[in-house]
Amino acid sequence: MMVVMSEEWVSADSQGAGAGALVSLSSGELPRGDRFDWFVELVRENVAPFSLGSVHAHGFEAHVAGVDLGSAQLTHLVFEPLHAARTPRHIRRGDPETYQLALIGGSPMITRQHDNEAEISTGSLVFFDTSHPLDTLVPDERGQGRVTLLRIPRDALPLPAGRVDRVLARRLAPDGVTGQVLCQYLTTVRDRAADLGTGERQRLGTIAVDLAAAFLAEHSDARHLQSPESYRQVLRTRIDCYIESNLGSADLTVAHLAAHHHISLRSLHRLFDDGRETVAASIRRRRLERCRADLADPRLAGYPIAALAARWGFSAPAEFSRAFRTAFGLSPRAFRHRTASSDAPHVAPPAK
Repeated sequence: MMVVMSEEWVSADSQGAGAGALVSLSSGELPRGDRFDWFVELVRENVAPFSLGSVHAHGFEAHVAGVDLGSAQLTHLVFEPLHAARTPRHIRRGDPETYQLALIGGSPMITRQHDNEAEISTGSLVFFDTSHPLDTLVPDERGQGRVTLLRIPRDALPLPAGRVDRVLARRLAPDGVTGQVLCQYLTTVRDRAADLGTGERQRLGTIAVDLAAAFLAEHSDARHLQSPESYRQVLRTRIDCYIESNLGSADLTVAHLAAHHHISLRSLHRLFDDGRETVAASIRRRRLERCRADLADPRLAGYPIAALAARWGFSAPAEFSRAFRTAFGLSPRAFRHRTASSDAPHVAPPAK
């Protein structure tokens, strides 16, 4: 779909939101007869010229929430079935020159652009370019459309236009690791947008563009044209997600990480050479955090400490006890005893 908040809209004061903050708008706040005209005007004035039509025009229901991520904008839309068209005449009237990557969460949609036509099913993604004519239909019999949309300026995407044009209006299945990471990332940022500070939004926007570029490169056979920094950021994110998903495996070692991602040990260490922590320290910290949470959980009070440690990859009880004491200043047994009481003192996070 194509509805997304422009810089002007995001910066406007809406429901008390400041510049760049989360903006949430609903047609339900308007008289039923004015709702569709409001939605049409919203698209035309804040996105680009489009022609829209819907059999649900009277009493049209739509909700739009979005956040400015600096180098990109993220929007979530819920709307009644409709038809939208962007013609050459519309493009001549105004072109924001943006790419739009949409994650479909509700009714499937039928799209056509750049000689491509496809039905985009729930859970898939679709890619658009505002500089080409576009035709989109959410059929009436299939219920509301639900779209999470990432808007990227054309000059911010580190891929050549000739390559990404190949995937316009095609169903892009997130079957691989990159696609799955991208979808999880977009939905997490969408759901937690209200909690983000200005600096955090800027950083998350950069990561979103890098993930989108990697995903599109895979589908357009342009991976070799990614910028080195974009590739590095995506690979780091992919490795972080892999670590989080495999903390309980005793096989999760630095050597295993490098082999699994087909990179050398030296390259892996360079990815983590940002002054925060080493690869091994990152794995150890996350495992200790999980163990600490389990030891503080009254539902797990009957489980032996060694069993909880093994659950998160610590196969040697003595080694786990030393690591836990170094990180938290208490033995695992003493920590469990203290947290069992309501007046347990705060324990600092693990040292990096």
